[in-house]
Amino acid sequence: MNEQIAEPRLTLDQCVVPSWPAPAGVRALVTTRRGGISRAPYDSLNLGLHTGDDREHVLANRRALSELAGDARFAWLEQIHGNEVVDAARVVDALEAGEAPPRADASVTDVPGIACIVMVADCMPVLFCDDQGRAVGAAHAGWRGLAAGVLERTAAEVAKRAGTGSRVHAYLGPAIGPTAFEVGRDVLDAFVEHAQAHERDATVAAFVPHGEGKYLANLAALARVRLARADVVTMTGGDLCTVSDAHRFFSFRRDRVTGRFAGAIWIDQR
Repeated sequence: MNEQIAEPRLTLDQCVVPSWPAPAGVRALVTTRRGGISRAPYDSLNLGLHTGDDREHVLANRRALSELAGDARFAWLEQIHGNEVVDAARVVDALEAGEAPPRADASVTDVPGIACIVMVADCMPVLFCDDQGRAVGAAHAGWRGLAAGVLERTAAEVAKRAGTGSRVHAYLGPAIGPTAFEVGRDVLDAFVEHAQAHERDATVAAFVPHGEGKYLANLAALARVRLARADVVTMTGGDLCTVSDAHRFFSFRRDRVTGRFAGAIWIDQR
């Protein structure tokens, strides 16, 4: 006999709602572990189909998110730690036609009711909008994608869709914090190599020596350097650590076998 799947009901107070200068009509949130039906170690709002969790539980969790978002249509991606930015409306059309999610790490849209979404469990979800609410975007910023320019590319695509004279804002969601993100020299070198001359000091300062050949990296500080390069006018968030807050957030580095939460943004349907 098939298990009867209970439909979860997700509420906004179970999510992180960004405090940022988004205009009326732009909706954004970051989910947490709360509000779903997945069982340990994926408890409870796991949104990742690739994690080993029960597929029906994940799909029920995703339906709960869509309901909370006013039945917005979500542009789910197959994230690969790169810098590819895709059109979220085209992604949704492809998914609804039965195609596989595209291999990309960011999406943008100017279509109301289409939600850009990225899944994370230590990497940083970064949400974008312009000051007129004409376009939005979401990027998955692990260190590889961040070093490869995923944030600059996403900001540029949002600005392009928003039109001439647009000003872009960014919200930095929960991610592995600067006291937990130990990396090797290769990560430092990757960022320094691609830093512009005026960015070099801030880039190096984001790495604190932590034993022989090791550093503690500040992902949010590195993101702000790249967002400034992209002329993003405000950058908020970046102060919530996934590793230290096991009650609210999944963390791959902390738990290894774990779920995924997500950052999502959309324009209300008018």
